Amino acid sequence: QVQLVESGGGLVQAGGSLRLSCAVSRSIFGANTMGWYRQALGKQRDLVAIITDSFSTNYADSVKGRFTISSDNAKRTVYLQMTSLKPEDTAVYYCYARNPRWGPADYWGQGTQVTVSS
Repeated sequence: QVQLVESGGGLVQAGGSLRLSCAVSRSIFGANTMGWYRQALGKQRDLVAIITDSFSTNYADSVKGRFTISSDNAKRTVYLQMTSLKPEDTAVYYCYARNPRWGPADYWGQGTQVTVSS
């Protein structure tokens, strides 16, 4: 089994910053896709940011210029640095991972709550 554990969520005022971490139980070296999704109360789970093994990144339009995704293969960890947070960023943030060496499945963490107050 592949386990993903998120941390770093919390309550922050608008304009503030948070750094989320996702620890992965398997090696993330090689062909892989890591990312962050979020789900606000009563809404669907949406893509926030993705990073590949080639360090190519993609971001949702709503977070471009404010959020940065990065990964550390040695630490088996993916990060999401969030700045200039807005109340609409409030959601549960989920870590995502996929690696063909693990099999064809997508893996998800349990989620960490981010709440941005106005």
